[in-house]
Amino acid sequence: MPIRNRIADMAPEIAAWRQHLHRRPELGFDTHETSAFVADKLREIGCDDVVTGIGRTGVVGLIHGKGGPGRCVGLRADMDALPITEATGAAYASEVRGKMHACGHDGHTAMLLGAARYLAETRAFGGTVAVIFQPAEEGGGGGEVMVQDGMMDRFGIEEVYGMHNWPGLPLGSFAIRAGAFFAATDVFEIDVIGQGGHAAKPHETIDATVVAAEIVGALQTIASRVADPTKQVVVSVTSFETSSTAFNVIPGRVHMKGTVRTLEPEVQDMAEARIARIAEGIAGAHGAEAQVRYERNYPVMANHHTETAYAAEAARAVAGDCAAADLVMGGEDFAYMLEARPGAYILVGNGDTAPLHSAKFDFDDNAIPAGVSYWATLVEQRLPAA
Repeated sequence: MPIRNRIADMAPEIAAWRQHLHRRPELGFDTHETSAFVADKLREIGCDDVVTGIGRTGVVGLIHGKGGPGRCVGLRADMDALPITEATGAAYASEVRGKMHACGHDGHTAMLLGAARYLAETRAFGGTVAVIFQPAEEGGGGGEVMVQDGMMDRFGIEEVYGMHNWPGLPLGSFAIRAGAFFAATDVFEIDVIGQGGHAAKPHETIDATVVAAEIVGALQTIASRVADPTKQVVVSVTSFETSSTAFNVIPGRVHMKGTVRTLEPEVQDMAEARIARIAEGIAGAHGAEAQVRYERNYPVMANHHTETAYAAEAARAVAGDCAAADLVMGGEDFAYMLEARPGAYILVGNGDTAPLHSAKFDFDDNAIPAGVSYWATLVEQRLPAA
């Protein structure tokens, strides 16, 4: 792997930044300490401008290449952590109980800071690079909020690129796909309202548990019997709570939560309508009531074809190859930035590690040179110096 000597030299310091961030995880938009750390580093490394408070707690640094501002390309990293208690046993494990960087956003932030430092030192490109540090990717839609805050127009960003580490992909390798890549991530809640009573007298009740359990099973027919088998859809009930905790009480109410993952608007529309129809129909058949709430969350994240080719070219220059990535039914709010500007999102291998969102997940610092080199190469290819 042709890692640049300067980037290899910087890698231990970038890893130290990453481990510092790992110790101090923050959630959602509450990334004040992380944002301050990022802004301080950007000023220290010589960014031409550092702007805070974009999208509430987002940070944008501008680096001008040779010949002045010119065209602007955006590079984005996410900063927020997850509400998980860490179980890695690492020397730099989270110091904040119940919060940890279980998705590698600490690594993403550190790699982009490293790239900013390299680009600010070398300036071997024309135009301007906007390094974007985003809060609230793990719910909250920080990417959408930064776009709504006028980030693209304010800094004249013409193309935007993102990167995520990926367990199971060989360390330091890359994978990408054009078009739909990550799924739309809708959520739903269903309240089943029956009539509670004594467990020894079920005939005097409308058992909300039995009704809700039937709904859970029937929802699986959306994927198996309603959707076109060639179309992807996932319907998962992830929470099931009754109004009773006693052994001898039949509950009169059940509350369920779940998520729907789709890649096409017509499948998304079908799933939303069918969930309500199934829940209300089954409840009505038992003399109960179902109240359904459905919310459309992150949209499908779709890479632009031309920019995907640019990203793959940069990855091949670093790693010698760039694999074809599989579709991912997880969500990613970089989708909002790709709706606002052409761009692409790439995966960098984290090796054989615990999965994302696991209490045992840890970003592998050995991926840092590849990630930083990718960013630097992409910039120099997209913004060639005169």
